[in-house]
Amino acid sequence: MLQNEIEAESWEGDVRILGVNAIGEEGGNATACAGKDLPWLQETADQPAWTLWDVTYRDVVILDGANRVVGVYNLTSQDLADPGNYLALKAMLRAAAESR
Repeated sequence: MLQNEIEAESWEGDVRILGVNAIGEEGGNATACAGKDLPWLQETADQPAWTLWDVTYRDVVILDGANRVVGVYNLTSQDLADPGNYLALKAMLRAAAESR
C-alpha cells in the first residue's frame, strides 16, 4: 500500500520497500510472503543485514542512495494503523528519497 502511494505520487527519488528476514527465521518465509507482493529477502551469514544494521524486530531501516542507514522506524512501537505514524514514516522515506 505505501509503496503504491509513493509510486502514484511520483516522488523525486527512487523508493523501494522490501523485507529482510533474520537468520534462523527461515521457517516463516512462506507465511510472510503468502498473498503479498512485497519483495522478501533472506539474511545469510555472508550478508548479515540484521547484524550490520543492528536491527530490532519490525524495524524499518531507511537507506540512502549509497545504502547507508539514514533512519530507523520501528513498527511495533509506532504502529502504522495510527495515521500519524503512517505519515511520519512516509515523511522519513520522502526525505531520504529527496536527499539523493
